Amino acid sequence: MGTIGIAGAGAWGTALANVAGLGGHDVILWTRSPEQAKTLAATRINERLLPGILLHDRIRPTSDLHDLVATDFVLLVTPAQTTREMTAALATVLPRETALVLCAKGIERETGMLLTDVAEDVRPGSPVAALSGPSFADDVARGLPTAVTLACRNPALAEDIATALSGPTFRVYHRTDLRGVEIGGAAKNVLAIACGAVAGRGLGESAKAALIARGFAELLRFARAYGGEAETLMGLSGLGDLVLTCSTAQSRNFAFGQRLGEGLSPEEAAGGKLVEGATTARALVALARARGVDMPIAEAVERVLSGTSTIDQAVDALMNRPIKSEH
Repeated sequence: MGTIGIAGAGAWGTALANVAGLGGHDVILWTRSPEQAKTLAATRINERLLPGILLHDRIRPTSDLHDLVATDFVLLVTPAQTTREMTAALATVLPRETALVLCAKGIERETGMLLTDVAEDVRPGSPVAALSGPSFADDVARGLPTAVTLACRNPALAEDIATALSGPTFRVYHRTDLRGVEIGGAAKNVLAIACGAVAGRGLGESAKAALIARGFAELLRFARAYGGEAETLMGLSGLGDLVLTCSTAQSRNFAFGQRLGEGLSPEEAAGGKLVEGATTARALVALARARGVDMPIAEAVERVLSGTSTIDQAVDALMNRPIKSEH
């Protein structure tokens, strides 16, 4: 593969563009803003989001979607709730056979659809993949060792894309369990809010560890109910991503939960920034209820965000659930 397209020049999109450039590929980095494209081309740096990190020489910024036409595949690196809009826009310029790799983690709020289902709804018959795993844009952009998972139902295509994206410090494993990979990425953001709230409330490391373990059990139940493989959830895109996101305020979802635990409202805690777990919580709980999946931690997060429960009430409810076998 020679040329890779990146749709979205945020921190994660820019970091992935650098990864692809370091791997020896020409990269077309698309941004919606003509001004940002000109600035990136002139300064070779995304100063606001990744200060001090230069764009690789093989990256060409653009604000014209048509520049993505000749790419071998396109990474869609825009927020989860823009997936339908962006896939529709790309469908007008990309050949039908060009694979779209979804890099956002979430569930479409209005329809309750997982993002690969959204992409397939908009571009029926076109290949779709998902990239997920424990990764922070700043770490990846600075060349710190990172490993993630690429899933696509076509095993040969999954291997090709994983190989193309892998480099000296960025290792991409591949699987065909598309459903399991995207579920792990979407649901862990909701659970990270719970762990952040525990930290913000000062409830201790023991409580946080219990939440991670029981949250992972919820992930497994949900994934099985929707066709995901337990083995996938035991890997990078499930357990690995959950542990990272639930462990540090470098995670936007954890930091959001931490501020909730300190007494801020959801609006104050978000601070005007996008928090994927907050937009996913209600849809995740609705999907779980539709299949009879028990997800008490996710439900507790949803109640806190909707204002029907305080954090203290949510903790009390979780601690007073009926005693039962762990498994």
